[in-house]
Amino acid sequence: VQLQASGGGLVQAGGSLRLSCAASGRTFSSAAIGWFRQAPGKEREFVGAISWSGISTNYAGSVKGRFTVSRDNAKNTVYLQMNSLEPEDTAVYYCAADQWGSGTDNEYAYKNWGQGTQVTVSS
Repeated sequence: VQLQASGGGLVQAGGSLRLSCAASGRTFSSAAIGWFRQAPGKEREFVGAISWSGISTNYAGSVKGRFTVSRDNAKNTVYLQMNSLEPEDTAVYYCAADQWGSGTDNEYAYKNWGQGTQVTVSS
């Protein structure tokens, strides 16, 4: 499965953005999709994920209650809805696929990665 993330941009603190991860390939519906981010000078970190079935989601503590991951298999797309954004959320955001995954926060489980999309939150 090939992935392409989009929807990033510049937003003020407290604002919202919705990122999209569009996938090509017939295996999308059987892949967990995870979102990760990397800020300048920092290591890549887990943000959230949704299982292949869409039944379960998993979030990093820093975004829980503010971010929501959802999927639309008919559109081969996974979304990351980001609300109450903070300057600390500024980073390049990546989506990645884990075949038959449950939505782990372990980045090594994800074998296919899309290019990133920049999110910048101003204070």
